[in-house]
Amino acid sequence: MPVVRGAVAIAKGMGVTFREMLSPTKVENYPDGPGPTRGAVLEERYRGAHVLQRDENGLEKCVACFLCAAACPANCIYIEAAENTEEQRISSSERYAKVYNIDYNRCIFWGFSVEACPKDAITHGYNFELSVYNRGDLVKRKDDLLITKQVQSKKYRVAFSDEDVDSEYKEV
Repeated sequence: MPVVRGAVAIAKGMGVTFREMLSPTKVENYPDGPGPTRGAVLEERYRGAHVLQRDENGLEKCVACFLCAAACPANCIYIEAAENTEEQRISSSERYAKVYNIDYNRCIFWGFSVEACPKDAITHGYNFELSVYNRGDLVKRKDDLLITKQVQSKKYRVAFSDEDVDSEYKEV
């Protein structure tokens, strides 16, 4: 009896294999497709590389509260806080993140840091191309993570439709 069950299981598996072999191949247009995702199909809830957001006045939203660094289980976020002055306004709060680094060598993209942020200053973007030749390039600094004002428009939020994306789209 076990021999018959084994033969039936093998026959079922081979049936699936042959059925898939004869079905047409689905090809995505990556990496040469149009738009910011270049043909790659991303889900709406995709967790890509992190993005530091700005408010409607162009100031940074991050107030250096360290909640994202505390919530990160991989301990890959490093922040140094500094005080805003009247002459130099970086954020709308009293403090801002002078240094904001994320080490993608350690990041596991769980999203705890994004959920912990009370100001929605850090979010997940749609960038999925994180491969580099040098491990040191995986440490992203504030300038790499900070979103530009042009990209922050509502057109960025619908980056899945190619005709709505500005030509100034900066991969994040």
